[in-house]
Amino acid sequence: MGEIPLEVYSEMVALIAPGSTLHIGKKRVPLTIEATRWKNDLLLLKFREISDRTEVSALTNDLVYISTADLPELEDGDYYSYELIGLKVYEAEGQYLGVLMEILETGANDVYVVRNDADEETLIPATEHTILEVDFDREKMIVTRLEWYGEGD
Repeated sequence: MGEIPLEVYSEMVALIAPGSTLHIGKKRVPLTIEATRWKNDLLLLKFREISDRTEVSALTNDLVYISTADLPELEDGDYYSYELIGLKVYEAEGQYLGVLMEILETGANDVYVVRNDADEETLIPATEHTILEVDFDREKMIVTRLEWYGEGD
């Protein structure tokens, strides 16, 4: 039937629907989804351009990408992870902390991994109290350290 299973790690499954275009593999080959169906935890995809089972199996273990132009608009103050990676991070007082290298998804809030030139890491909780400003034009983020309340009470 020419289907291939996809492990879905995104919450935006609605973007993986018939008529949508996915970009597959290192060469990001554009393929149009003809049909989808769930089989247990896997989403089976059928592409318009490929009907042969052998040909579609050649895509096994390739990464799947969605064009940023296809992503929905976010509310003010919300950002996609890919937009934040690479920003230079500074404390409110001006001290350079490093570059945002990775985002760890935790239960309560994300944690930003910032690495400086000495390869030291700073972990910053991504909360409205710690992230003061994100400036994409200047490619920087301003953060503050939280005061610990309740100590000594």
